[in-house]
Amino acid sequence: MLNFNTIYSLKNFLLIQPKSFLKFIYPKAVWKINTTEKIIYLTFDDGPIPGLTDWVLDELQKFNAKATFFCVGANITKNPAIFERIKREGHTVANHTMRHPKGFNTETINYINEAEECRRIVKNNLFRPPYGQLKRSQYKVLLDKGFKIIFWDVISYDYEQISEKACTKNVVSNTKPGSIVLFHDNYKAEKNLRYTLPLYLKHFAHLHYKFNVIES
Repeated sequence: MLNFNTIYSLKNFLLIQPKSFLKFIYPKAVWKINTTEKIIYLTFDDGPIPGLTDWVLDELQKFNAKATFFCVGANITKNPAIFERIKREGHTVANHTMRHPKGFNTETINYINEAEECRRIVKNNLFRPPYGQLKRSQYKVLLDKGFKIIFWDVISYDYEQISEKACTKNVVSNTKPGSIVLFHDNYKAEKNLRYTLPLYLKHFAHLHYKFNVIES
């Protein structure tokens, strides 16, 4: 069974963009939006988190940027006011399961229940698997149940023990029109996120890019 943690971290070499064979394994998942327009699809995983998600929203507001927040259901229930703020400010909330399980270690029926429980809260079909881990059986059932599976085209590795400058370089140098860019609004990523996100937004806003939500 493929282990995404191994795939993306091999001898400390971080693969910022997913390898093509992964797209072959999950052909109906979305990795990038096909467009030649200057549009970026920012995504944030694991929130809502007090303090940090609010800060992200403040930064996005400075550039009139919209994003898609893949929320953990348990964090939504703990922080409903932040969840409502995300929606109120024109962003999209999406499904990152109820309790953030590792797909490879979770029975398919239990994994699907996690996704279904969170879907009842976010009220749309957008879904991203925690850790990027998804068994083929889970993938097939999710599709049968109408979920739209979203991976990413560029990952920041903000949660890894890398420098702030390396994190910024990861995302800035690899982003292209239509890229789905993955950041994390969790405390493990906070140091790199707080450094990188303002620079990233400023850089691409200067290049006249728009930041749009992913449609469900």
